[in-house]
Amino acid sequence: MTTLFNSQTTLRALLRNPAALVGSLLLVMISVLALIAGVLFPGDPLDMVTQPMIAPLENSKFFLGSDSMGRNVAAEVVHGARVSLMVGVVAATLSLFIGVLVGAASGYFGGWADNLLVRLTELVQTVPSFLLVIVIVAIGQPSVRVIVLAIGLASWPMIARLVRAEFRSLRESEFVLAARSQGFGHTRIIFQEILPNALSPVIVSVSVLVATAILMESALAFIGLGDPNVVSWGSMIGEGRTHLRTAWTLSAIPGTAIVVTVLSLNLVGDGLNDALNPRLRSRL
Repeated sequence: MTTLFNSQTTLRALLRNPAALVGSLLLVMISVLALIAGVLFPGDPLDMVTQPMIAPLENSKFFLGSDSMGRNVAAEVVHGARVSLMVGVVAATLSLFIGVLVGAASGYFGGWADNLLVRLTELVQTVPSFLLVIVIVAIGQPSVRVIVLAIGLASWPMIARLVRAEFRSLRESEFVLAARSQGFGHTRIIFQEILPNALSPVIVSVSVLVATAILMESALAFIGLGDPNVVSWGSMIGEGRTHLRTAWTLSAIPGTAIVVTVLSLNLVGDGLNDALNPRLRSRL
């Protein structure tokens, strides 16, 4: 099996990109905080543990203050990172799985299968993604599982189009023709021969999928369609908006967490795009 890019060369190019390094470090820090959230702040972050409306830095035990219900803002932010990253990664994985299957089948087989799957992709794209997510969550219930499923089902068309375009350009390549001449089946050719060579744009798009999923989950929680049993950055912003004049940090702190997380994902995505592009990689 021949691939169109070298992983070691790509990694070296990525490490020479300052923006990608900054994004990676930020993302690692956020991920570590999410993983050890239960150690840093044991117990339920939604528990009322102190008096309400403590300002940041006013109490060393609650250095980010408390909200209107007396909950520890720092605990909510760290546990919210766990929820946001989990929703982003799982929803992006679901979108990636559906998009790769649809795009690979469409681009490889062509004909009526291509027409049918392209029409299906266009049908999903005619509905705004966030509106589709709201409808699915409203039909089900506002739980993390339903939210992940809704975001995953609404976000796959972009991946399907990318994979389809790559498969259409690679299906008549020499290494594919050689695989067919050796009697390889369609499944082996799709997943072992063509797909590894079509992954470059897909890998770059994963960071966009994760960032979009995080933003969608935050928006759902902001409008009251988030899981009420878990803490979310979006729900923190929504609850804090009634106190913007007196305690603006209640919305600013989780808002900053969202901005930093999405920014780090975008920096990593841009770095991967440069590292996987041979023309741009040579300049790094």
